Amino acid sequence: MAPVPSSPSGNDYPPGNGFSSGAASAVTGAAAGLASSVTSAFQKRGSAQKSGSARRIQTRKSTKRQAMLTLARVEPWSVMKFSFVASVVAFIILFVAVAVLYMVLSALGVFDSLQHTVSSITSSQSDAGTNISHWFSASLILGYTAMLGALNIVLITAMSTVGSVIYNLIAKTIGGIEVTLRETD
Repeated sequence: MAPVPSSPSGNDYPPGNGFSSGAASAVTGAAAGLASSVTSAFQKRGSAQKSGSARRIQTRKSTKRQAMLTLARVEPWSVMKFSFVASVVAFIILFVAVAVLYMVLSALGVFDSLQHTVSSITSSQSDAGTNISHWFSASLILGYTAMLGALNIVLITAMSTVGSVIYNLIAKTIGGIEVTLRETD
């Protein structure tokens, strides 16, 4: 039989049985020591990360990031959709405001007072004066308001779309508008 090699600690490896009891305890002790050192290293690293992350959060709160960007192009289709919806909302607000104002002025008798004043100014001995009450009818005033609102919708939408195309041409030639964005608290 061949001679059995000996371990660094002087114990012999028995053939076919693995390590001897001395070698096994040495390996187990080394593994336990390694495990405890790894565990303590992870604990130290974890506490360092916590304090480091707390420092990073504090520094991040104190320094605000900012970025300088350039508005290089505005999409005309999106500008047209946005301006159309905004002008429709403005039309609804205008129409409701005129209707409410007309009801309040009519309830206060302002239109009757105006009619009386104009009749007395334009009347003579043979003529009763000018009758302007048809100018102050609700259908006429709200009709003109609707017509003006529809015209505003078309004009605002067209002007915004043409304006976005002109902006794109200028931005392509000399550059766009520079905007600085900053983080808030």
